[in-house]
Amino acid sequence: MGAIQYETFEHEADIGIRGFGRTVEEAFENAASSLYSVMVDVEAVEPRERREVRVEAGDPELLLLEWLNGLLALSDIERMVFSRFQVRIAGSSLEGEVWGEQLDLDRHRAHVEVKAATLHMLRVAEEQGRFVAQCVVDV
Repeated sequence: MGAIQYETFEHEADIGIRGFGRTVEEAFENAASSLYSVMVDVEAVEPRERREVRVEAGDPELLLLEWLNGLLALSDIERMVFSRFQVRIAGSSLEGEVWGEQLDLDRHRAHVEVKAATLHMLRVAEEQGRFVAQCVVDV
């Protein structure tokens, strides 16, 4: 693809995450990559195990928030980190598949713990021919 797929940005004591894509689904997938890049070295995470995440919300912004917080809950419960994401959105429902492995603090070079995705700067929009999915995460 060549273009930037995700990025982080500074925000006071927290961190902003942003995913880009040709579709809303791809922007959500890349927002998840951005989320995990805050926590670990995503390139070091092997996609060994598959998990499913299903969430619902009334609008795209809240759906993004539910998706990211669903991933954080799954990581917390199963002590896993993820590096590959696939999203399907139909109306107010999101079905996602994620691949990753058990957290290894040394190999994954843990950065900071993300507590939650927040409503602050929450945005899903199309701009300049691509979709953007962003929010600030509480660290």
